[in-house]
Amino acid sequence: MPKFAANLSMLYPELDFLDRFAAAAQDGFKAVEYLFPYAYKSREIAARLRAHGLQQVLFNAPPGDWDAGERGLACLPGREAEFRAGIGKALDYAAALDCPRVHVMAGLLPAGSERATLRPTYVSQLRWAALEAAKQGVDVLIEPINTRDIPGFYLNRQDDAHALLAEVGEPNLKVQMDLYHCQIVEGDLAMKMRQYLPSGNVGHVQIAGVPQRHEPDLGELNYPYLFSVLDELGYTGWVGCEYRPQAGMKPGGTSAGLGWLKPYL
Repeated sequence: MPKFAANLSMLYPELDFLDRFAAAAQDGFKAVEYLFPYAYKSREIAARLRAHGLQQVLFNAPPGDWDAGERGLACLPGREAEFRAGIGKALDYAAALDCPRVHVMAGLLPAGSERATLRPTYVSQLRWAALEAAKQGVDVLIEPINTRDIPGFYLNRQDDAHALLAEVGEPNLKVQMDLYHCQIVEGDLAMKMRQYLPSGNVGHVQIAGVPQRHEPDLGELNYPYLFSVLDELGYTGWVGCEYRPQAGMKPGGTSAGLGWLKPYL
């Protein structure tokens, strides 16, 4: 049976971030993930995790200037020092929060650039990050993201992500397989899962309804079937619930939309 982590960047949006930990635990979640922890002291977050018996299973490394539209630095020539400083910061938080994996966003293609010209930088930075993370037993994750939500994002396809793993050659570099993004770009999800999960190179799975990124029981995907495929394949990792509740900011809206989760608690 899959085990689910609440994505606190999207769920419980009516609450202050630090209050979302209690809400997730109250709803039966045993783990959490989110985009970025850096606006808070790691000790503040660690206290929330301890108080509510939650595991921290994933967060993102610093992405550059998020508010200005940057979506990662890993593939960008000339930003190597900033990228490496960000990895150091992420690993400090990972140690404080006992978090075993960090997602490293690839970044956007600069105007006029080609993927092939950026690939050596991307490979080099991923190798460096993986080697640094390995020193404290942390996995580095890369995620193919659809071009509708983030136009111009460097990494979009599962096959390219797995080819990058082979090129980098570090065992703690894994793929973050978000079924929402994969459906939009490629589809054929069950076969993609059967192709890649047995390799051991998928370090985390995420879900959302398609096309509106609401609860997984809304939209075109048959998630009960896909969850059964996870069981069939022996996937024992976490499944991150990275969706926007249909109720939006309505108080209690996230909890009211969790009927899909009840059979798995």
